[in-house]
Amino acid sequence: MLIEINPSNPQERKIRDVVRILNRECVIAYPTDTYYGIGCDLMSKKAIERIYQIKQRSKDQPFSFICADLKHISDYAKVSNYAYKTMKRLLPGPYTFILKGSKLVPKIMLTKRKTVGIRVPDNAICLALVKELGNPIISTSATMPDGSVFQDPSLINDYFRSSIDIVIDGGSVPNQPSSVISLIDDIPEIIRIGLGNVSIFE
Repeated sequence: MLIEINPSNPQERKIRDVVRILNRECVIAYPTDTYYGIGCDLMSKKAIERIYQIKQRSKDQPFSFICADLKHISDYAKVSNYAYKTMKRLLPGPYTFILKGSKLVPKIMLTKRKTVGIRVPDNAICLALVKELGNPIISTSATMPDGSVFQDPSLINDYFRSSIDIVIDGGSVPNQPSSVISLIDDIPEIIRIGLGNVSIFE
């Protein structure tokens, strides 16, 4: 099902409708400040396993997830003073930060090194969803198995019709990846250069 939500001023009623669907262990597609994402409630193991199947991805490659703000991040990751100051400068924005996960993170979402990838995208729709849900939302790009990117949410809806419960049409997005920065042990490491200036880490 395709639902249109205003990208600059998301309608509260529609956000609540989508969150009701997330609360039923469902999977959605939604806009971010990079790609359209596929996601679910971080606390829904059943829905997370569905996303692994949709993405045809090994379970030893956990997905990143979206938090609402820096305070929310500190619930799900160990945030040092250095990491806090760094993220405060750059978020919300097109970055994924690798941090040590907290005990609140389900084991299925931790790497072998107990790390997590966390985003706070500069996108009003996905941030409104996370705030209304109260939990982080899984974030993985809505791409075909060969990595091809969908330019239009209606095409995502057509392609994933049988496997995704709702697709949010929130307008166009950049269709480029986030920059991925590890802040483990307060040693910044650029894992991937995407959208977002990484010059402060070079």
